[in-house]
Amino acid sequence: MSVNYFMQILKNHNLKPYTSFGVDAYATQFVTVTTLSELKLALQIPAPQRLILGGGSNLLFCDDFDGLVIRICLTGIAVNESADDVVCLHVSAGENWHEFVEWTLTQGYDGLENLALIPGVVGAAPVQNIGAYGVEFKDVCDYVDVLDIETLTVQRYAPAECQFGYRDSVFKGELKDSAVITAVGIKLHKPWIAKINYGPLASLGDGASALAIFKQVCLTRQQKLPDPNKLGNAGSFFKNPIINLTQFNAIVAKHPNIPHYPAGDDIKLAAGWLIDQCHLKGYRQGGAQVHTEQALVIVNTGSATAGDIIALAKHIQTTVMARFAIELHHEVRFMGRDGETNLAEVCRG
Repeated sequence: MSVNYFMQILKNHNLKPYTSFGVDAYATQFVTVTTLSELKLALQIPAPQRLILGGGSNLLFCDDFDGLVIRICLTGIAVNESADDVVCLHVSAGENWHEFVEWTLTQGYDGLENLALIPGVVGAAPVQNIGAYGVEFKDVCDYVDVLDIETLTVQRYAPAECQFGYRDSVFKGELKDSAVITAVGIKLHKPWIAKINYGPLASLGDGASALAIFKQVCLTRQQKLPDPNKLGNAGSFFKNPIINLTQFNAIVAKHPNIPHYPAGDDIKLAAGWLIDQCHLKGYRQGGAQVHTEQALVIVNTGSATAGDIIALAKHIQTTVMARFAIELHHEVRFMGRDGETNLAEVCRG
């Protein structure tokens, strides 16, 4: 087929620079796209399978990838509407999320400050329904634009159609292999209402500005989480488990100080606390290590292989299950030679 001459298709390309874990893995084919037209062309390149890659901050390549990796670098921010009570922004999928949050504050658009310093690109935000300090992406989502892989037409999804859940959405499920996110719509309301009832933000007080919240969130995240540019990691490796009240009552009887939060009719536990109670901080498997300050993070100390990270994750999961009878599920996406996989499948193989 004819391919736009601006697009260079790389063969057997090392993916290490494009993921925050920084482990070696090779793609049969690799291409970077910067426009919607290039994306449409890239999707027509013959390949046994395709992977859409954004910032690579929540992804572990468990093996080489036998297919085409399309790296999304679509950029651009537009103000669709600005009124006394609302501002609506149209943001391309390849924009860096944290830099976008910073930009909104410089423009006087408050409301995203709690989501500061989350790694990755804007296009990944709806996939994971990213969240922090009491705010989730779904709270500010106006729409999500996706390119249908078969028809190569752009379709707009309203928030209800996105099926947002805890670190979940329709883009991780039903639409995982049939659509590519190209842009999102963000709606921020005026007057702005601070959300400071979570963790260290509570100390800021009711008069806290959006900038003060932004700075506190950045400071807290920098203190708790290692910089992936210095120590390879994908942030929180496991999801915080959600259990029913019966399970919680059984656990709290043995562990009365267990941190917990309401999650509808259920209870959310802190996965990091569970791991820490198993005395796993600093535990190593080859070049992979449980971070010494934040037990929820697995780091690449410099020489880790995907196998090291997988073995360590399995050890954590098994140890927590043995002590608390709770199964941890990984938040990090696992990508195998033939497509997306998971910890259980990789360990069976």
